[in-house]
Amino acid sequence: MIQKLFPLDKNYILRQAQSELEEKMIDRMIFELKRSYTLLYNPLRLMDQTFAQILDTYEFPRERVRLIYRQLCGIYRYKHGDNQLEMLFDGRTHLDKFKEDWSAAFISYVQELGIYEQYVKSMLRMTLLHDTESRAEWAENHCKAFINQHFECKVVKRHGELRLKVG
Repeated sequence: MIQKLFPLDKNYILRQAQSELEEKMIDRMIFELKRSYTLLYNPLRLMDQTFAQILDTYEFPRERVRLIYRQLCGIYRYKHGDNQLEMLFDGRTHLDKFKEDWSAAFISYVQELGIYEQYVKSMLRMTLLHDTESRAEWAENHCKAFINQHFECKVVKRHGELRLKVG
C-alpha cells in the first residue's frame, strides 16, 4: 500500500482495513453467491447436477473474484471517502471501526447485488461454474459493468490511474 503525505488519512486506514479483510470477505462473497443462486433459481433446493456443483465447489480462480472485491472496495471508499477521522470514545481504533463498517457494507452490497440475475450468472461463470478463460473473462467484464451501472459509478482510466465518477 502506497502512503503519500498523511499516514493517518482516513482512506489509508480504510484501505488497510479492506486489505486485511480481503480473503475473509471473498469467502463471504462466494457464500452469498451460493445463497443468491439458491433463492433465485432453486428455492426448493432440489438437487440437480448444477446445484450440486455449485454447492460442492470450493476451489476456483480467486483472482477474478478479487478484482470484483477490489472494485466494491473502491466504490465504498468513493461513496464514503471524506478524509476526516471522527472521534471514537468506545476504546476501538479507527482500523477496528472501519473493519466493522466495511464488513457490514460489503455484506449489504453483495446481498443487494445477489437479487439480480445478471450479477449471479456472471459471478457463477467466473467462479463456481468456471470452464474456460475466455468465458470467465467475458463474465468478469460483464460483472464489472453491471456493478458500475448499479452503483451509478463510472471508472475512467487516465495515465494508468483508475478514477471513479458519479455518472
